[in-house]
Amino acid sequence: MNDAKEEIKSRLAVEDVVGQYVELKRAGRNLKGHSPWGVDKTPSFMVSPEKGIWHDFSANKGGDIFTFVMEVEGLSFKEALEKLAEKAGVDLSKYRGGNPNITKKKLRLKEALGLATKYYQACLVRSEPARDYVFYKRHMNRGTISEFQIGYSPASGKALRTALEKRGFTERELDDAGLLNQYKSDLFKNRMMVPFIDTGGSIIGFTARVLDKSEPKYLNTPETLLFNKSRFIFGLYNAKEAIRRSGFVVIVEGNMDVISSHQAGVKEAVATSGTAMTEQHLKTLSKLTSDIRLAYDGDAAGIKATERAIMLAGDLGIELTVISNYHGAKDPDELIQKDPALWQQAVEERVPAVDWLLNKYEENLNLRSAPDKKKYSDIALKLLSYVKDEVERATYEEKVASRLGVEVKILREKGDRLNQKLEQAASHRYLKKPQTTVVPEHIKKLENSLLALKLFGGITKTDIPLEVPEDEVRIDELELVFNNDHEGIKSPNYEKEAAELLKRYEKELNKQKIAELTEKLATLNEDDAKYDDLIREINALQKSQK
Repeated sequence: MNDAKEEIKSRLAVEDVVGQYVELKRAGRNLKGHSPWGVDKTPSFMVSPEKGIWHDFSANKGGDIFTFVMEVEGLSFKEALEKLAEKAGVDLSKYRGGNPNITKKKLRLKEALGLATKYYQACLVRSEPARDYVFYKRHMNRGTISEFQIGYSPASGKALRTALEKRGFTERELDDAGLLNQYKSDLFKNRMMVPFIDTGGSIIGFTARVLDKSEPKYLNTPETLLFNKSRFIFGLYNAKEAIRRSGFVVIVEGNMDVISSHQAGVKEAVATSGTAMTEQHLKTLSKLTSDIRLAYDGDAAGIKATERAIMLAGDLGIELTVISNYHGAKDPDELIQKDPALWQQAVEERVPAVDWLLNKYEENLNLRSAPDKKKYSDIALKLLSYVKDEVERATYEEKVASRLGVEVKILREKGDRLNQKLEQAASHRYLKKPQTTVVPEHIKKLENSLLALKLFGGITKTDIPLEVPEDEVRIDELELVFNNDHEGIKSPNYEKEAAELLKRYEKELNKQKIAELTEKLATLNEDDAKYDDLIREINALQKSQK
């Protein structure tokens, strides 16, 4: 798709794409603005129209228009490519293996679902019982109904099918869009209709709730060419601007919780619609923010969902918190009906997910009983294997050992045995202990500055042991870093700066290495053959720091 990328770049100026999200002002040959992630007090976001690239110095991110849209919208590369191609008027099916039939079919299905949404909205206006349900029983105001494009599907068996067939759609197309049942009549009847909106703003399906007590209470669009429940996040289209502005996201259990939360002023709420949280859900949200807050029920299902989320998040290097103080209500929706201000307060009063989960298991187990102690230690050690920070994990180990009335050493020895068994038996990614080390942001910034000096500072005396990237966009981004680092300096001494930066960089790498070795040391017995070797290596690194 390189040809398609270049064609899109030739049609879309980086300042125009970025300018839809960031207010930019001229700064010499470049443009400056505030970070769209809200992490700066003074403008630290720079755009180079000449090179077609951007760099956020406060968030330490950068790239071209594709990386920008991926970061700011939380999209995959494919999704960003499709979004920008549509904006640029580029037909992707003409480039390298694109299937024009699939592209046309997707557009046709989106058109059908868009018209279905308008039809359902018109039906809501005409139906008094549906209006009473939406306005008075669900307590939705007009702004919320408009924002989420809520409608009503009439009880008639083929009302929608008839309406769309008059607009030229075939039975096959309506079936492929997930609008028909096995008898080829309307799938949704006598229900409040809430569209599934993808991150680009297109309707890709529906969730529908009955107005009475019939079953099933909720009915969702089946898997289609457009709708994949393991990837879709309900409410993200409506929430992403608030998430970028506030820097956090709230994951609730139900779609109605999302709608109620937005109406109550907490517009950062989203839900994994009709399915358990997946790795893809977390990856998508982590592109927008690292502050992910769970608002699950405190029942057995909520505990299991939180446990799974911690394991998924640990595998991806994400830390989670839990919103738990519902002031007696069973879920966010009920709390909001009671008092929206209490929900806003609850969102701020979150606790670390591991703490919340350990407390829940303590409440449900008898820690005076040997079998329950075993069960508690098994669960706790499994969770703690996903806590990456060694200090944080050591703190939890002390807490768990204290609850069990055993020495920390005994707990760690059991943890080693348990982890070995888990790694051998695991067949799914989310059960494996993470093996990758996340490079801290301050080290990444030092690497950027060193690479920038190596490329553009004419460094000859100082050996900077970092590989020069081949990617042109990355090189252009490093030029921005170089210019920004030396803006306003009259007579810079690049060799001296490089030597000092390299010294700091090596010191930080040593600190990170010491932390990793110390963590590894904690898993070994003193009589282990590797124990003394690790001690010597740690001591040598510590001496080099002085």
